[in-house]
Amino acid sequence: MATKKALLPMEALLVDEIPVGKEWQYEPKWDGFRCLAFGNLGKVKLQSKSGKPLDRYFPELVAALQQVSAKHFILDGEIVVPVAQGVDFDQLLQRIHPAASRVKKLSVEHPAHFMIFDLLADEKGASLVDTALGKRRPLLEAFARKFLKRAKLLHLSPATLKVAEARKWLEKRGTFLDGIIAKRVDLAYAPGERTAMQKYKRIRTADCVVGGFRYSSKSTDEVGSLLLGLYKNGLLNHVGFTSGIKAEDRKALLKKLLPLIEPPGFTGQKPGGPSRWSTARSDEWEPLKPKLVVEVSFDHVSGGRFRHGTHIIRWRPDKAPEQCTIEQIATPKTKNQVFFFS
Repeated sequence: MATKKALLPMEALLVDEIPVGKEWQYEPKWDGFRCLAFGNLGKVKLQSKSGKPLDRYFPELVAALQQVSAKHFILDGEIVVPVAQGVDFDQLLQRIHPAASRVKKLSVEHPAHFMIFDLLADEKGASLVDTALGKRRPLLEAFARKFLKRAKLLHLSPATLKVAEARKWLEKRGTFLDGIIAKRVDLAYAPGERTAMQKYKRIRTADCVVGGFRYSSKSTDEVGSLLLGLYKNGLLNHVGFTSGIKAEDRKALLKKLLPLIEPPGFTGQKPGGPSRWSTARSDEWEPLKPKLVVEVSFDHVSGGRFRHGTHIIRWRPDKAPEQCTIEQIATPKTKNQVFFFS
């Protein structure tokens, strides 16, 4: 008996600039978990980007979707946890927990929301996968008006055909947006492919103190990664790493760092604790005197740390280490910040 192949979310091609043209629709790139929500006669299933079930981790969203009166639907969206200044990815990570009691507690303390940006099957169960986005979006908006009007945790994610408006989202909404998504209005949904959607990610820079380094996994004769720090209340806190060092520079850089080895390196939060980039070698690092400053590019911050690895832009011998403070990566606090929730 043949197994029905799972429907996978359409993916996006990473680009350096937001594409421009009448064939593009623009949407916010939310910083959360991609999710397909399947509704069938009151039964709801949540599926991750990789095709795995998410139901048990977000019971509040399952309950909210069960209240949708449409008999059938397939919705494509992003699960986010809103906080005062945007969304909190760390709260999402905490949900992936084996204890149901822990998940339930978090779902009450920090309920997740579902930002919906596509409709892949309508209330009659008819598939819209082969329908162009230019027709799917109006159907989604009609579905939202009819079925999602009173749903507190379910939201229609905004969309625009004007690139200028999309750019304003990045300029005015603080730092919680992960970037901009551009979709071809003339193309059908492309499950698992990157042909009909592009993503432009917000790139920012910061001057960081090099508080330590790790040797290469291949050799102790070269640098593997630099450990970055920023000052907060006079203490140097570990905020991330950069491993984007050219192969030809790794040995020369080690010679530059060896004379600077001196504990403690970081006087506040140190490397080696629980983090999403921890490895078996997480506690094997060399502390450095806070003498070197490097400018790096990064795409997102979560919990006061760089979410992903950073990229070196240039060394900053003109910058004093004590000038490298946490304020560079802090989320701006605005009294009238507008969130996209309807």
